[in-house]
Amino acid sequence: LTLPQFVQLMDNFVGEDISLPTVKRLTAFIKGEYKQTKEEKMKQLEKVRHMSHMAQRKQLLEALFEKWDSKACGSLDLEEVVAVLSRFKGGMGRVASMKAKRQLCSQYPQLSRVGKLSPKAFQTFLELIASEFTGNEDETIDNLVRFLTTRVEKSHTESLQSSARRKWLQDIQQAAETSGTSMEPVYKAVFKALSQDMEAHGDNKRISAYIALLEENQLSLEQGQVLLRYVACTADDAPYVLNQVLHRDMKGVSFAAIDQGQPIYVPRVQLHGNIHFWNSDRPVEERKGSLLVLPLHDARWRVFGILGLDTLQDQCEKSIFLTHEITFYEGVCHAFSKAYHHIYMRENVLQVAVTALDWLYPRTPSIHTVTTYLVARGKDKNYALCKMITTDNTGQKEIHSSPVVLLREENLLRDYLFKCTDSSEVTLTSIHGEHHIAVPLHDLSRETLGIFDISIGQHKKLPPEEQKDLQKMLKMAQAACSEILRRSLEETEPTHVLEAERVANVRHAGILFHRFMLQELRECV
Repeated sequence: LTLPQFVQLMDNFVGEDISLPTVKRLTAFIKGEYKQTKEEKMKQLEKVRHMSHMAQRKQLLEALFEKWDSKACGSLDLEEVVAVLSRFKGGMGRVASMKAKRQLCSQYPQLSRVGKLSPKAFQTFLELIASEFTGNEDETIDNLVRFLTTRVEKSHTESLQSSARRKWLQDIQQAAETSGTSMEPVYKAVFKALSQDMEAHGDNKRISAYIALLEENQLSLEQGQVLLRYVACTADDAPYVLNQVLHRDMKGVSFAAIDQGQPIYVPRVQLHGNIHFWNSDRPVEERKGSLLVLPLHDARWRVFGILGLDTLQDQCEKSIFLTHEITFYEGVCHAFSKAYHHIYMRENVLQVAVTALDWLYPRTPSIHTVTTYLVARGKDKNYALCKMITTDNTGQKEIHSSPVVLLREENLLRDYLFKCTDSSEVTLTSIHGEHHIAVPLHDLSRETLGIFDISIGQHKKLPPEEQKDLQKMLKMAQAACSEILRRSLEETEPTHVLEAERVANVRHAGILFHRFMLQELRECV
C-alpha cells in the first residue's frame, strides 16, 4: 500500500462518526500487532528495487531514443540501428543484432514492412540483443547505451532545434490529456506547432495545413470503399476545405500516400497535373507552390488519414519544403496519432461506462445518481477531473460534450473525489446527509483513469443484492477498460473473443463489457 492508499483504507474502516480516543486506540493496536517477517521484508525491498530499476532502465532507453531521434520524427530506421549495432564489441554485435531482429520482427510483424522502430520496439530490441550475450544483462544494456550514445553527434544549433520541436510536440499530447474527448484543442495544437516551426526553422513560409481522416464510404461505393473527410484545417482555408470529401476517383495524391504509407512531395504543383485544388476561385496562374501529403499511422502502422501542407498562399515561387522540415512533419503526424488515439481510448472508456450504467440501473433502485469523471493529467503531476456523464435516478443520462472541469482547490466539498484519485481506492463520504461511494477505474499501472461517483441518498449502504450487482458491474467495467488500454498500447493485433467485437467503431467498446459478463457467467456454470 502507498501512503494515500493506507490512509484511505483506514478512513474507510473507521467511518465518519468515530471519536478521537477510538482512533488513537486503533493506531496503537495496529502499531503493536503489525508484524513483518524478515523474508517478507526482503521480498518487499526486492520488489521495490526491481520496480525502481525497470523505471530507470526505461528512462535511460527513452533518453537514448530521443538522442538518436534528433529530428523528432518519432521513430528510428531499423536498418540504420542494426548497421551501427553490428560494430558493437568489435563485431560481436552483428550476430546478436540479427538474431534479435528476427525475434523482434516476429513480435512486431509490421516491422518487416515499414522498417521503423517506435520507442517501445527500440527498447525491446536492445533488451533482446543484451539477452544474446553471456554475463550480466544490466551491464550489457549499459554498454549498449554508452556505445550507441557515442555514435550520435549533434551541433549546438541542432540541439536547440530538436529541443524546441520536442516542446511543440509535447504540447499536442498535453492538449489531448486536458481536452476530455474533444479533438478541437488537438487540431489547434497541431497547427500551432506547424506555424511555430515555420517561423523558427522554415524561413517564415506561409503555409496551409489540413487533416483528413479515412471513413467508410456508405453512399457511393462506385467511388471506392473509403473516402477522406477533411476534419480540420488552418483558418484561412476553412471556407474551401473544412468538411470536404475526397474520393479515390478524384484528382489528388492523398490516396497514393495512403496506399504507399509514405509521404508524397510535389515541389511544383503547377507542373504535376494530378492535384485537386479545393479553392476553385483561385486563378490558374496563381496555383503555384509546393504540396506535401503525409500518411497518419496508428501504433500498428495502419494508415487512418493524412496531414497535408502546401505553400500556395506564399508569394515566393521558390518556397519549398526542406528535408529537415519534412522529417519534423512526420514527428507531428506521430504526435497527432498518439493524441488522436488517446482521445479515442477515452471515448471507448466512456462507452463502457454508458453500457455498464445501462446494465446497473434496472437492478439497483436504491442508487440515486451516478456521475462519471475522467482524470485530465497536467504537467508536474497536477490534474483536474472532467465531469463527463451524469445519470439520474431513472437511468437517464446526460453526456457532457463540453465537460465541467473540477480543480481541487475550487471544490472542497468534492475533495473525496480527489482522495479517490490520489489513492486509487474506493472512498466513502457523506455530504449534507447524502452518502457517496467514489469508485476509481484504474489504468494499467493502477493510476486512476476515471471515477464513478455513486450517490445512495440517505442509505448508509445498499441492500445486499444491489451491492452484489454494483460490485459485479464495477468488476466488468474495470476488465473492459483494462482491455481497451492494452489494445491502445499494443503494437500487435488484438484478439477478439466475440464476433461482434470485430465491428470497427466505438460501439464495440460497450460489447466488451458484455463479453466479460458472459465469460464470468460461463465460468460460474
